[in-house]
Amino acid sequence: MKFTELGIEGAFAVTPQLHGDPRGLFTEWYRFDRLAEVVGHPLELAQANLSVSARGVVRGIHFADVPPGQAKYVTCVRGAVLDVIVDLRVGSPTFGHWEGVQLDDVERRAVYIPEGLGHGFCALTDDATLSYLCSATFNPTGEHGVHPLDPDLGIEWPADVPQLSARDEAAPSLAEALSSGLLPDYQACRDYTESLRTQGN
Repeated sequence: MKFTELGIEGAFAVTPQLHGDPRGLFTEWYRFDRLAEVVGHPLELAQANLSVSARGVVRGIHFADVPPGQAKYVTCVRGAVLDVIVDLRVGSPTFGHWEGVQLDDVERRAVYIPEGLGHGFCALTDDATLSYLCSATFNPTGEHGVHPLDPDLGIEWPADVPQLSARDEAAPSLAEALSSGLLPDYQACRDYTESLRTQGN
């Protein structure tokens, strides 16, 4: 299992080792201990989600208030998606930047997304199925979004006509979310991450 830090602090792509033969395939797609070694604290598993999307569907960009936020460990168990991570932490050196990682049922990669970052994806195939491990349960009053097609973000979605939910269509732009005080603070996110590391010692 190989962890590669992305250009956004705290986010990682995870490439598992695949063991295949004519019978099929086996892989460890999540390791509690290996992830804790890399990020500095355990990922508390509070909720697991499964998302199925048709080709061209775009979901996100979603994020949660910090604290407690919601860290995610995401993999694609069927089909393929472009998974997108956006730095929404006000004061971060990479604020407003995004990174895309293809997740699919061939390489079986995953991504780790810490608290305070935005997350979204575009389905590259029909029935693209994502599995999420989450550090906190869903909290409707603390969950927010930024419009995935906001030109200020400039995300290069691989869809001619992205299909959005009503919720995502109504999401504010990055500038609107910033001016309204909706976005997480970079230092607050770092302090929260440090508190998780302290708890683990």
